[in-house]
Amino acid sequence: MKVEELEKRKSRKITSSSPSSALINNLDDGCLMHIFSFLSPIPDRYNTALVCHRWCYLACHPRLWLRVDRSVQDFSEPGVFPNIEEAVSAARYIKLLLICGLGLYGILLRPYLQTLPFRPGDTILIAAGGSHLASNIQIKKPLCLIGGGELPDETTVICLRGSDSALEFLSTCKLTNLTVKAELGCCLLHRSGRLIIDECILQCESNPLDYLSCPIVSTAGSGVFPSNLKSDGDSISVSHTRIEGGAKAVLTSGDLALQQVRVIYARTCLYFWFDVDCR
Repeated sequence: MKVEELEKRKSRKITSSSPSSALINNLDDGCLMHIFSFLSPIPDRYNTALVCHRWCYLACHPRLWLRVDRSVQDFSEPGVFPNIEEAVSAARYIKLLLICGLGLYGILLRPYLQTLPFRPGDTILIAAGGSHLASNIQIKKPLCLIGGGELPDETTVICLRGSDSALEFLSTCKLTNLTVKAELGCCLLHRSGRLIIDECILQCESNPLDYLSCPIVSTAGSGVFPSNLKSDGDSISVSHTRIEGGAKAVLTSGDLALQQVRVIYARTCLYFWFDVDCR
């Protein structure tokens, strides 16, 4: 009898722990996708895609994030774009697609979805390998841009000479695991909103006009931009980021100033942590 009871207990544990019998899998695709939208893209949502084929399909669905991949031949695939500018332009329509896809559930959740700082579809994954050109791309809605490589130097965004910046931020945004290079000018131009830069590399190439180059330039609080586009929470937060070249790491104007600076000296580079916030 004891042997039979042990075998029954083992069989119960096996069946209860199998993914197919998990209660969460009784939810429909729309509900599961909405749950996945609350996970951080890397590593949580990425790890979710490894559970099973269904979860992989839902976690990688273009309603949850967009991809920039120049190696793709057929761009009719939903959610895949040849360059960053097209992906940024398309991101504004993803929330509407999500609400329509969730049906009545999405309509009921619409007021809540609009209050999220990073909503479903606001994440753009930039493929590793090669260089992605970016010139004065304005980002006017909350976005999260993520490099697709294991290290930030595997995904490079280049701002060519003659452009003010690679990316211009007018809303709350986050950059992570990316390298941004500028031949002349600045890598990132911060106009308003909260900008978060995490584990990135910002490089201004050496040239006789170095005094015109700054990896990060912020005009928030200076009155340069119309007040209706400004945000009450204008700030920049930089963590574990390499900054190379240029006259200054950060050039600010108006009410913002450099605060809480911390630097770690590595063998070949410097890593910075600092905030740019109101005085």
